Amino acid sequence: MPKSFTPQERSYIVQRLQKEAAACLAQYGVRHTTVDELVRRAGIPKGTFYLFYRSKEQLLFEVLLQLHEQMQAQMQTALASLDPATVGPDELADLLFQFFMQAQQQPILRLLNSDEVELLARKLPPEVVANHVQDDSELVAVLMQQLPGARGKDAQVFSAALHQIYFATLHKEEIDATHYEAALRLLIRGVVLQLLQ
Repeated sequence: MPKSFTPQERSYIVQRLQKEAAACLAQYGVRHTTVDELVRRAGIPKGTFYLFYRSKEQLLFEVLLQLHEQMQAQMQTALASLDPATVGPDELADLLFQFFMQAQQQPILRLLNSDEVELLARKLPPEVVANHVQDDSELVAVLMQQLPGARGKDAQVFSAALHQIYFATLHKEEIDATHYEAALRLLIRGVVLQLLQ
C-alpha cells in the first residue's frame, strides 16, 4: 500500500522534485536526466517518485511549463505597456525579438534542442501537448484582440508561426552566427507585418 503524505509533505516533495528537475535539465538535458538522479538529489525513494509523476518526462514538461508561464507573464506585462492604438510593426517586432532572445538565455532552454523537445513531446500523452499548444493559441488570441489591425485573424495560425520561429532558434548552431539575429528579427517582423496589416 502506498505511503500517504500530508499536504505539506506532498507540496515539499513536488517542490524538491521540480527544483532538481530544473537543475538536471540545465545540466544534462532531457535525454540524460534520469529518475535515479532526480530521486537521489531530492532525497526520496524511487517508488515515491512514481506516486507523484508517471514519468520523468511528465516532471520535466511541468518544469518547462512553469518557465514558459513565467516568460509569458513577463511578455504580457511588456505588451500591456504598449499603446494598442498606436503600436507599429517595428515596436511589436522588437518586443517579440527581445522575448525570443531572452528565452535563449534561460539555462534550461539553452541546452534543449529540437531532438530533445521532440523526445519529450513523444513521451507525453498527446492531450498534454495539445493542451499546451491550445494555451499558446489562446494567449496569442488575447494579444490579437488588443491590436486593432489583428482582430478577426486566425490566432492558431499566428501561434503556429511563432512556434515555428521558436523551433528555428533551437537550430541556432546550424545558422551562420553573423546573420542569426538579423534573420530572426526578419522572420519575426514578417509575422508581425502579416498580423497588423
